[in-house]
Amino acid sequence: MADPAEGDEEPLPLFALRPAPAPTGIFIIPVSHHSPMNMPRSRTAILFIACIALPLIVGVAGSVFTVGSIAGWYVGLNKPVFTPPAWVFAPAWTVLYILMGCALFFVVKEGTGTSLARQGLILFFAQLALNFGWSLVFFGIHAVAAALAVLLLLIVLIAATTLVFRRISVPAAWLLVPYLVWCCFAASLNAGILLLN
Repeated sequence: MADPAEGDEEPLPLFALRPAPAPTGIFIIPVSHHSPMNMPRSRTAILFIACIALPLIVGVAGSVFTVGSIAGWYVGLNKPVFTPPAWVFAPAWTVLYILMGCALFFVVKEGTGTSLARQGLILFFAQLALNFGWSLVFFGIHAVAAALAVLLLLIVLIAATTLVFRRISVPAAWLLVPYLVWCCFAASLNAGILLLN
C-alpha cells in the first residue's frame, strides 16, 4: 500500500502524546516512616529512656567518689557561708541529669545526620566526661585547685553545647540553662573552698 501523502496524515490524539504511567510498584522512591521526626512511639520511648539514663549513669559513676568523701574529707573542709547542706546535692544533681537527658532527647529526635547535630553531640559528651572528671578530681583525689580548673572548662563546654543545641532545638537549650547556672554556683563553692583551706 502506498504511503499516504504528508498532508493526509491525521494528527495523533492528545492522550497519545502523554507518557505512559509507570507500572505500579516500579520506580517508586521508598519513604521511610521511621525518620527521627516520625518515629514509632515504642522507639521514641526507648530513645527517651536511653537519653535520660545516660547522664544518670554518669552521675551514679561519679557518686562512687563522692559518697566516700562527703562524710570524712568534705565535712572537715572550711566552706563558704553560702554552701548548701550536703543533702541538697544528690537531689539537685539528679534533677539536672534528667534535664540534661531531656535536652539530649530533643536533639537526637531531630536527627543526627547533620554536621551541626554531630558537633552538638560531641560537645554534649565532652561536657559529660568532664562532669565525671570533676567528681574524680575533687572528691576522688581531693585536688581542689585542679577541680576548679576542670569545672571552669566544664562551664565553657556547657555554654558551647547550649548554643549549638539552640540551633537544633530551642527547648533543648533551655533545658541546659539550670545545669549551666548550677555549675557556675558550684565553681564559686569550689573557689571558696580553695581560698579557705
